[in-house]
Amino acid sequence: MTPLSTAQGPGRRRGPRPLLLHLALATMRAQAARQSSKPAWPSLNDAWQQHLASALSAVPASTTEIGPDAALIAGIAAYRRHGFVRSLPKPPTVWREGASSMLDFGGDGGPVMLIVPSLVNRATILDLCAGASMARYLCGRGLRVKLLDWGWPGPEERAMGLDALISGRLMRAIQAAGPRLVLVGYCMGGLLAMAAAQLNPKPVAALALLATPWDFHAGDREVSKNTTTILAALEPVMAASGAVPVDVLQCLFSLSDPHAVGDKFRSFGRMDQTSARAQRFVAMEDWLADGVPLAAPVARDCIGGWYRDNAPAHLAWSIGGQIIDPSHLAMPLLVAVPDHDSVVPPESAMALARLLPAATLLRPASGHIGMIAGSRAEQDLWAPLADWALRVGAEQTKSRRRR
Repeated sequence: MTPLSTAQGPGRRRGPRPLLLHLALATMRAQAARQSSKPAWPSLNDAWQQHLASALSAVPASTTEIGPDAALIAGIAAYRRHGFVRSLPKPPTVWREGASSMLDFGGDGGPVMLIVPSLVNRATILDLCAGASMARYLCGRGLRVKLLDWGWPGPEERAMGLDALISGRLMRAIQAAGPRLVLVGYCMGGLLAMAAAQLNPKPVAALALLATPWDFHAGDREVSKNTTTILAALEPVMAASGAVPVDVLQCLFSLSDPHAVGDKFRSFGRMDQTSARAQRFVAMEDWLADGVPLAAPVARDCIGGWYRDNAPAHLAWSIGGQIIDPSHLAMPLLVAVPDHDSVVPPESAMALARLLPAATLLRPASGHIGMIAGSRAEQDLWAPLADWALRVGAEQTKSRRRR
């Protein structure tokens, strides 16, 4: 299977994905409110899909005094016809292996920073749009910023588990980025970066972990049982394609908070559509709708080893024959745990922070994505991350000169 076009704009938007799930959830919510009883799941037949498509195209640009279902459709319609198109120039590619590549944003004089994103979304969240690009901000602060883009997994990637991915591809990317890196991992990219830094600490001058999970059962004792069921249900899909498809991943994320998507699109429909806030919303939703599949071996390692078995927190997760233990990390560390994270519960990320008492701890008053690209991202994360990286770089330069 090949990736769909990443072009997003009026008339091309596919989100919110999967659309029928979000509309069905909204229908069930409204039905339950009216009947005070458990509603039946709506039929998702062809006729209903055509009706929904017609409804979206017929919603006027300004809709007031409407109920929750109509408000949701109005918000989705406003999003789909919004005029925003991402137009940032793509930085040069300085390394490539398989589907993965490394983008160089430039920057002079400061430490080299390599950012490692998650495997289940595009790396463009770190370079979202004008005014909402963490990578370009850090570059402007004097850091030499490079971004690892995992890419759309092809046949080679669909045969790799976490061990091969970290001890092989990620290690080679780190070596290609340059010596004495500030390594930054976001979400599951934090776990990958942390493992790589433990296995080969020499090229890693400092390590920052942003919204990185550790205790996968924190706050929810049902996680293990639920993920056992999920993994078994995914096996036929993974056997057929070698990956967990994008829409299946989107379903899993959506069902963890079934009403979040509906609520945010209702809110978007009431926004000033010409505002910077509305543009950033559209940019984020374009990014969310443009996901990538998760290779089956990695999905088994993550869903089974992390979520079901909680192997990291039990110090039972191994890469390259080594147990990954945060206490082995001797370089300067920063841990960022957003207060309102609905993807990585703060309790999960704080379990990692407690194992790293010498680390600089940031607690952004934002969510998982907002911390990276929201309206408060510069003050909550970008600026303190840049300050820390530049300070670490300056201290290490002084230390080398004294030798």
